[in-house]
Amino acid sequence: MKQHGAVSVVPTPPEQAADRDVDVVVPVYNEARDLGPSIRTLRGFLDSRFPLRAMITIADNASTDGTLAIAEGLARELPNIRVMHLDAKGRGRALRAAWLSSPAAVVAYMDVDLSTDLAALHPLVAPLAAGESDVGIGSRLARGAQTRRGFKREFISRGYMLVLRLALGVRFTDAQCGFKALRTEVARQIVPKIEDQTWFFDTELLVLAQRAGFRVHEVPVKWTDDPDSRVDIIRTAMDDLRGVARLRFGAFRAPRS
Repeated sequence: MKQHGAVSVVPTPPEQAADRDVDVVVPVYNEARDLGPSIRTLRGFLDSRFPLRAMITIADNASTDGTLAIAEGLARELPNIRVMHLDAKGRGRALRAAWLSSPAAVVAYMDVDLSTDLAALHPLVAPLAAGESDVGIGSRLARGAQTRRGFKREFISRGYMLVLRLALGVRFTDAQCGFKALRTEVARQIVPKIEDQTWFFDTELLVLAQRAGFRVHEVPVKWTDDPDSRVDIIRTAMDDLRGVARLRFGAFRAPRS
């Protein structure tokens, strides 16, 4: 491994990485059980049904189980897989490290449980690869989306989006769906400005993209909630509300400076 401070990287062979159109990042923390089956499913889909040249980056967030060893084994077994290990937790931290170091023209990410139907991946990234859009969002709340999840998660998600519309004037419909993509050159402009390194990273990314005038498109997705999700949705919601307050305060403070 090559060491980059708190980040370790298993490099993709240059002949594989140099001509990739899309880098699909999968951030993971203690996912030893699901990582192998999910990455094999994703790699099989990319090789057989995805028309663009794609690599996968497994971004391990300080896992304490066998996740990293499994990821390294997958990189040896399957083509076009890069592995990164970070010493600190945080989905945003993992995406920052993976996206800013990616050799691909488009960077994306999805959750390891593959909750989003992979058929939505090409509509998500194709406008970016063609230069017709800058940021792509998978949406569970847009018209045409098909979502299977519990009432509490649905209520919190819709309530959170209402807060974002009222407090920040957002025009997108789903901030926290784990299915997003950007042109890499856009990511390199936005991501260094994002303060949050955990779950609010997604919202801050989209708010900054909207404020900067980048072109954003949404793709309604077919989403099946993971019943084994370990996300504490109440705590995450509270952290997100604190992030919203920070962005709102900054919005009001800027004109007075």
